[in-house]
Amino acid sequence: MSPTDRDTSRVSGLLHDFSLEITGKDVGDLQKAAAGVPQGTRVNVTFLANEQTSVRVRAAEVIKGLGFRPVPHISARRLTSRDELDRYLSALAEIGATEDVVVIAGDPAHPAGPFADSLAVIASGALTEYGVRSVDIAGYPEGHPKIHEDVLWRAVEEKTDALRARGLDYSVATQFVFDAATVVRWIEQLRGRGIDGPVRIGVPGPAGVQRLLRYAKRFGVSSSASVVQKYGFSLTGLLGTAGPARFIADLQSAIDPALHGEILLHFYTFGGVRATAEWVRTALSGEE
Repeated sequence: MSPTDRDTSRVSGLLHDFSLEITGKDVGDLQKAAAGVPQGTRVNVTFLANEQTSVRVRAAEVIKGLGFRPVPHISARRLTSRDELDRYLSALAEIGATEDVVVIAGDPAHPAGPFADSLAVIASGALTEYGVRSVDIAGYPEGHPKIHEDVLWRAVEEKTDALRARGLDYSVATQFVFDAATVVRWIEQLRGRGIDGPVRIGVPGPAGVQRLLRYAKRFGVSSSASVVQKYGFSLTGLLGTAGPARFIADLQSAIDPALHGEILLHFYTFGGVRATAEWVRTALSGEE
């Protein structure tokens, strides 16, 4: 048994309220994996440019029907109009899937409509109109390749202030990362700025090393040799697979609830819903 495998017995403390992220096309895999996922688990639905609104709404409906908690994404810059936002939220409200949402700016360099960023969606008042009670906003422990660090901090402060002013609960959900020490330093900065809501740390589910590095490059996540070795795989073993056990164990050992507040995990499944669900089930059971 490898050191990474042994670490699965040391990570259950951070898994008590984990969340998953899927795309609309992953719904079938989620249905097959449902028996191994705790009831009430939050399941995020991404907002992809090549998926119709109906696909996202249907995914949220299936998630709710399985006994999980749908958390649809709203991508500000992909919205062409306020009417599109209203129609999306209305469709989600009809199936009872607006209580929790994720609001992000989105990838496009230029907005397709009136929403330049996630703050603009929050400020529009549309969320509360359709029954939203809690909003996840983005956090970047390793920074963003196209946005200066000062701008990122100002944005998270402005968004949390706006959510508080509207009586909405919030969490900060991060991009996936490979280095626990970097995450802990970022959390301490976050708390130092008075942002005290729960933080969901993004974690890649078990996946092929090449796939993980490909996604890391796409999202601007650090994938230097020293960092990925800390995570538990080597750049010389590109044909292998890697799981998050070592990273989570390192993170758990460094977290002090009195200092760092409520820290939870959010799994990016990268199309491997069943593999991620099985990994979490094994870690929770303490199997080796």
